[in-house]
Amino acid sequence: MRTVTDSLSGVADMVDGVGVHQLDRAQARRIAVRAQLLAAPRPTDLLTVVRQLTLLQIDPTAAVAPSADLVAWSRLGSLYQPAQLQRALERDRTLFEHQAMVRPMADLGLYLAAMAGWPSHERQREWLRRNDSFRRDVLDLLGRSGPLLSRDIPDTCAVPWPSSGWTNNRNVTQMLEFLVLRGEVAIAGRQGRQRLWDVAERVYPVGTAVVDLEQARRARNERRLRALGIARAKTIVTPGEPAEVGDAGEPAVVEGVPGVWRVDPAALGQPFTGRTAVLSPFDRLVHDRVRLAELFEYEYVLEMYKPKASRRWGYFALPILHGDRLVGKVDATADRRRGTLVVHTVHEDVPFTPELTRAVHDELHDLAAWLKLTAEGLR
Repeated sequence: MRTVTDSLSGVADMVDGVGVHQLDRAQARRIAVRAQLLAAPRPTDLLTVVRQLTLLQIDPTAAVAPSADLVAWSRLGSLYQPAQLQRALERDRTLFEHQAMVRPMADLGLYLAAMAGWPSHERQREWLRRNDSFRRDVLDLLGRSGPLLSRDIPDTCAVPWPSSGWTNNRNVTQMLEFLVLRGEVAIAGRQGRQRLWDVAERVYPVGTAVVDLEQARRARNERRLRALGIARAKTIVTPGEPAEVGDAGEPAVVEGVPGVWRVDPAALGQPFTGRTAVLSPFDRLVHDRVRLAELFEYEYVLEMYKPKASRRWGYFALPILHGDRLVGKVDATADRRRGTLVVHTVHEDVPFTPELTRAVHDELHDLAAWLKLTAEGLR
C-alpha cells in the first residue's frame, strides 16, 4: 500500500484583523481523513472510534453489511466484530441509540435538554395531549414488562395518528418514537432488526447531568468539528446529523475553494500517513456531497433509489479512499447464500497503478474475510 506522509500545518494569515489559516486542498483533505480515523495507524477499539466520530449512523440497507458495521470495520479492520457494537449498546451501555444514530453514552447529557423541550410543533403536542392516557398505558406497560417489541404493546390511542405516508395509523410506533424524542423511553437493544423499547431510566444512567441548550449546541458543534476536521460554519439543512459547525474552531481558507471554513486547531501541524480504505456510502467522510466536491473533487451519488438502468456505479457502491484522495467506487454485493462477496465492478476515477490495484484488492479480500465470505470477481 502506498503511504502518504505530510504535516497538516496551516499558515495563519490576517483577514480583516482576524487570524485565518491558509490551507491547500491536500492539507484540508488530510485534516478531514485523519479526523475520521482513516489514516494510519488504525485505532484499536470501538469506543474510541465512536467517541471520535461522535456517531455511527444506522441504516437497514445491508447489500454488503449494515452501514454502522462497515464504518467501524473501515477504521478497525478485522479487530471489529458486530457483537462488540451490540454488547456496547445492550450490556455495557457505553453507547446508546437515538434517532437512528449510535452515540457515546458520555454525550447523553448534550441531548437531554432538547428532549425535555420536545415537541416544538403544535401538531405533535396536540396529538400527545389528546392521547395522554395512551402515553401512560405505554409507559406503565414498559415499566412493568419492558423491554418490549412494538408489536407487544397494545394500541389504546384515543385519536389515531393521521399521515399521508407510511406512519398513518401506526399509533404504537409513533407514540414510541415520540416518547424517545421526549426522553421518556429509550431503545434498549434489538431483536434482529426490530427495536426493543424500555423506560429511559433503565437504559440511560440515572443522574446524568443535563447540559443547557445553548451550551449543548456549542459542545455538539465542537465535537462535530473535531470529528470532521474541517467544515463550514453553515450548510444546507438536511435530515439527520448536521454538517455545519457554527463558530467552533478557527477560520481557514482553502486554496481554490471559495469561502471561509472552520478548522479544528488541534488538527493543524499533525503528521499524516495515508492508507487504503473501502467506505460505506453513509460514511461521514463522504456524507456532505458539497464538501466532498470542494475538498476531494469527487462525485458520488448513492444510487440505490435509482432504476437499475440509470445507475452509473451500482446499487450500493462503496467509495475507495487511497491516501488523501477518493479514487473510485466498488460495486459489490454480499451473496451469503453462496458464501461470496461478489465484486461486480471496480470503477476507477483515476487510472489505477498496479500498486493501487493491489491495495484495493487487498482491502476487498480483507472485507470478504471479515464477512466470512470469499471475494469473487477480482482479477
